[in-house]
Amino acid sequence: MATVNLITLVYPSVRRPIPGSIPGSNKSFLKIQPLLHRRKLSSVLSVVTKEDSNSIIHEDDEEENLKFDFMSYMIGKADSVNKALDSAVSLREPIKIHEAMRYSLLAGGKRVRPVLCIAACELVGGEESVALPAACAVEMIHTMSLIHDDLPCMDNDDLRRGKPTNHKVYGEDIAVLAGDALLSFAFEHLSTSEDVSPARVVRAIRELAKAVGSDGLVAGQVVDLSCEGIDQNDVGLEVLEFIHVHKTAVLLEAATVLGAIVGGGSDEEIEKLRRFARCIGLLFQVVDDILDVTKSSEELGKTAGKDLIADKLTYPKLMGLEKSKEFAEKLLRDAQEQLQGFDSNKVKPLLALANYIAKRQN
Repeated sequence: MATVNLITLVYPSVRRPIPGSIPGSNKSFLKIQPLLHRRKLSSVLSVVTKEDSNSIIHEDDEEENLKFDFMSYMIGKADSVNKALDSAVSLREPIKIHEAMRYSLLAGGKRVRPVLCIAACELVGGEESVALPAACAVEMIHTMSLIHDDLPCMDNDDLRRGKPTNHKVYGEDIAVLAGDALLSFAFEHLSTSEDVSPARVVRAIRELAKAVGSDGLVAGQVVDLSCEGIDQNDVGLEVLEFIHVHKTAVLLEAATVLGAIVGGGSDEEIEKLRRFARCIGLLFQVVDDILDVTKSSEELGKTAGKDLIADKLTYPKLMGLEKSKEFAEKLLRDAQEQLQGFDSNKVKPLLALANYIAKRQN
C-alpha cells in the first residue's frame, strides 16, 4: 500500500491561513491553504498500513529500554526544573500577581516540555545547567497558555492538574494578567542563559517567539475556537492537523529545538530534532484526544469529555477511536526514525520520552 510522507502531511510548508468561511456555517473561519490538495478522510488514513498497526517497539528495543531508568530520569529532571521555576518566579510584591503566577506554574504537571529541552541539549553535547533557562521559559509559556485556555471566554474549564483553575481562585482579571506576566518573563529569563553565545541566545528567543505568536500557538487557538460547533463534514482533516500542529505540537517542537540550539547543536542536528519533535508534538495531541474520551476527570486531573461537550474537532471524532490509535502508532514510529544516527546512549531519554507520550494515561 502506498503511504503518504507523514512529515509533509503533518507540517505542510504553506502554513499561512487565508480569510474565508465554512460552507453552510454562519461562523467566521480561517480556511487553511495546505500544501497537499484537499483530501478525504480515507486518503489520510492510508498513512497507517497494516504492518504499522502492529507493535511499534520490537523485543530488542524493549530489552534495551529496560537498561534506561526512564522514571528516575524524569523525576530527576522534573525536580531540577521545579527548583529552577520556584527560584525564578519568587513570591514578591505585588504579592497577588506573583502568587497567581506561582499557583499555576508550580501546580505540578509532567514537565514534558522542559525535559524535552534538557534531553535535546544533552544529546548534542550540552549540560543540564545550560538548558535550564530555556526549559523554564518554555514551561512558563506553556503555563500561560493553560491559564488563558481555561478562561470562560476560551475553553471555560474549572479544573487543571487536579486543582481549581487560576481564574476560579484569583478571578478572571488576575488570571489574564498572570498569563501575560509569565509570557513576558519567559523571554527575560531565556535571555539570562549563561555559557551560551549571544548569537545562539538570540536564535533561541526568535524560535520561541515564532512558536507562540500569530503563526504558531495563537493561530492554532484561533482556528480551534472558530471550529466549535461546526459540522465535521464541513472541515477536513487538514484543518484538524493545522489546529494541533500549531496549538500543541509547536511548543513541544520549540522546547526540543531550543535545547539543541543552546546545547551547541549543528544545523543538521537541530533540524533532525525539529522533525522528531513535530511527530511527537502531534502524537501528544492525538493521545490527548483519545484520553479525553476514554478516561475520567479523576484519572486525567482535568475535565474529561470537555471536547465532546464543546463539539470540538478531534481525531476520534473524525477518524474513529481505533484509527486514531493506529495513527498515534505511526507517529511514534516516524519520531523514532528521526533519532537514527545519534549516540545510542545519549538518545535514550528522547526515545523513552516519545514512548511515554504515546503510552501515557493522563
